[in-house]
Amino acid sequence: MTKPRILITGATGGTGLEVAKTLLRKGELVRAMVHKLDARSQALEKLGAEVVVADIYDPDQLLVALTDVQRAYFVPVIEPFMIQSAAAFLIAAKQAKVEHIVQMSQWTSHRHHPTAMTQQTWLVDQLFSDVPGIAHTIFNPGMFAHNFLRTIDFAALLGIYPMLSGEGKAAPISNEDMGRTAAVLLAEGPDKHAGKSYRPTGPSLLDAREMSHLVEKAVGHKVIAINMPIWMLGKVAQQQGIDPYQISCLRYYMEEMKQGTFEFQGGVTDVVQQLTGKPAESFEETARRYANLPFAKQTIGNRLKAFMNFNITPFYLGYNFDKWDRKMKLPRHENATLSIKDPIWQQMHSKQMTEFR
Repeated sequence: MTKPRILITGATGGTGLEVAKTLLRKGELVRAMVHKLDARSQALEKLGAEVVVADIYDPDQLLVALTDVQRAYFVPVIEPFMIQSAAAFLIAAKQAKVEHIVQMSQWTSHRHHPTAMTQQTWLVDQLFSDVPGIAHTIFNPGMFAHNFLRTIDFAALLGIYPMLSGEGKAAPISNEDMGRTAAVLLAEGPDKHAGKSYRPTGPSLLDAREMSHLVEKAVGHKVIAINMPIWMLGKVAQQQGIDPYQISCLRYYMEEMKQGTFEFQGGVTDVVQQLTGKPAESFEETARRYANLPFAKQTIGNRLKAFMNFNITPFYLGYNFDKWDRKMKLPRHENATLSIKDPIWQQMHSKQMTEFR
């Protein structure tokens, strides 16, 4: 029997890369979709992937990328017009007669969320689930461990761990575990997973201070956790050249965490264990891997760079996120609510937690 060809969008990104590598190790036929050729795409080619360059917003290019593909992993772009890319992808997938789409969604997916990204994610959930002839599986993790380890260089080099989420808790999951789990959904296909929704998490609920203690173990020296106001994050984003849209979304996800969205109904599932046969790795394990990345290595050059960045950041003007959202004319409902505050969201997500808790 011929193996299905599997397309991975965002194949050089955080989860897409891990999905592609896991499937290639399993001997699956992988087509890796990228927006440009670079060292990362070359590495995937060496592992056996067929690499194709395509614009995620262009239906014609997407149709070429999806030709002769039976299964696909769709990762949304964190951009203001993400929904256009999703619509273009779905149209192309229908024309190409794709059989099964595994869609990266969000645990916060909610029709009336304050962020356009999460509103659009909810709309994409509905669009993808309502196409005759294409099986659909939702993959909706909570907080990524990556979000809490972006600043591990400050911890490793300066002994400081910035906290944005107060005493709120989440069960952060690594890109590697998400990749392994999504790969199973794609490899096993629609017979097992059509119409289902999975929430993979890390193994335990942690607040920011508990994470700082684990980061301390990972970097091998004392780390001081400091509360950082969200407006300071705007300065960091501008100083580092981070897209303000991403940070504008993140500020609401941090508030969701404070309000208990990610610890709803216990907050931890065994989805990773159930699907892969191996438990999700601990936050400490993930932190140790990040601590070994080049930008966090404890060298004199890195220390000087971190020290300079830390000290000049307060002098940046910083993004005004509300003003930026208005300038971009991002949609916002008059009755916008955080996910955890919505009874319909609670009802739907309670079912999922009951199944996998």
